[in-house]
Amino acid sequence: MKLSRPLSWFLLAFGVWSWVIWITFVKNLWNDGSGLAFDDAGDPTAYFWVHLTLAVVSFVLGTAIGVIGLRGLRALRPTS
Repeated sequence: MKLSRPLSWFLLAFGVWSWVIWITFVKNLWNDGSGLAFDDAGDPTAYFWVHLTLAVVSFVLGTAIGVIGLRGLRALRPTS
């Protein structure tokens, strides 16, 4: 089954968006100064671990979706 060109581009763009959003999110989580991500001793809290897990899973799924889009675009290229 071949994906359409617009759908392939959408999936690839979603993968790139995932990289930008979730890497930025993890950087912000790591540098959190509000006291939610780290306790007074500097140890990670449950909030940190839950949000890090969400970010990693979303990042992996976004990457997989982007790869599907890239493969869809490659399949649409004319062969010589």
